[in-house]
Amino acid sequence: MIIEQGVKEINKDWKFVEARKELKEPLVMVFGNRYALESEDIYQEIKSLYPEGHIVFGTTSGEILESRVYDESVVLTAIEFEKNSFKVVRENMTTFDMDVEELGESLVNSLPKENLKHVFIVSEGTNVNGSGLIKGLEEKLNVEVSISGGLCGDDARFERTLASYNQNPAEGEVICIGFYGDTLEITSANFGGWTGFGPQRTITKSKNNILYELDGKPALDLYKLYLGEKAKELPEAALLYPLSVQKPDSREVIVRTILNIDEANNAMILAGDVPEGSKVQLMMSTVDDIAEGASVAGVYAMRGRKSEPELALLVSCVGRKLVLDQRTEEEVEEVIGSIGSNAKIVGFYSYGELAPFAGQKECKLHNQTMTLSLFSE
Repeated sequence: MIIEQGVKEINKDWKFVEARKELKEPLVMVFGNRYALESEDIYQEIKSLYPEGHIVFGTTSGEILESRVYDESVVLTAIEFEKNSFKVVRENMTTFDMDVEELGESLVNSLPKENLKHVFIVSEGTNVNGSGLIKGLEEKLNVEVSISGGLCGDDARFERTLASYNQNPAEGEVICIGFYGDTLEITSANFGGWTGFGPQRTITKSKNNILYELDGKPALDLYKLYLGEKAKELPEAALLYPLSVQKPDSREVIVRTILNIDEANNAMILAGDVPEGSKVQLMMSTVDDIAEGASVAGVYAMRGRKSEPELALLVSCVGRKLVLDQRTEEEVEEVIGSIGSNAKIVGFYSYGELAPFAGQKECKLHNQTMTLSLFSE
């Protein structure tokens, strides 16, 4: 695996970590600030650097490269696989009338299945139901094929997110990268570090990822009551106080971030499904808890690996970044401490993370977690 990495900060030229390499048909992953990726020249700019590249774009709420976290920048990682291969496919939500399950099935149908090991998703982040997307992907995938990835971000603005494959970034895009090969080893894991507080309530009315009622009362009214003065800052303030969701048929607790609010219907729109009958509780965290959670995620991702990772793709939640504030890089340093210093690090802050729970194959949509995907040939 030959890897080249670079960063372009605002009003600066591209700066590469090491001397430039000649790469043959590399996978080029480009994560950047939404305003930077709105440039009409961004695709041609990257294409001029990698004429044979398969270029995947995604907007972020912060960019990760090596041990640093950047804002208002663009980072890239170009990867040439020496023993294995990949294929990139894309779809747009408008083609499927916003039916993300159908979109997920279509993406997988476009991938050759022989020797498929893993799929990594870079998805539109503001309007997608991540749970539905995963359900569609898994419907057509062999159970042995693992899934990880993230929903694109837009800082804490929640205005629009962009993604693309071999074209200028656009809204509604979902990119799927399939990885193939006998010697390819990919492991994924995630962990949070958030703690529940306040009373536990039951979801009495919801539809997919829209939450209407808790204990028979309007969900948004209750949430605003707990937030107090901070309710004026919704939906941004919700990133600091996500919800834990325990489904009726599960022992596991999934964290859900509120992506938007619907004042007219007194409802909250979350990043993934919130089924009726689920138990819900507010959550909060501290800087130390979040940093420790990132370390645990690294430990989980390393469990059972046969080889040392060469590349680590990190997807962390924007809510964690807001809590960490000036200490954001601490969670990246904790990850490096767990996986070792030899792996190349790249990633982004997101509106949702895709990964299985530790020791499981089935993928879930998470919020407020650090998610790692470790690659080696």
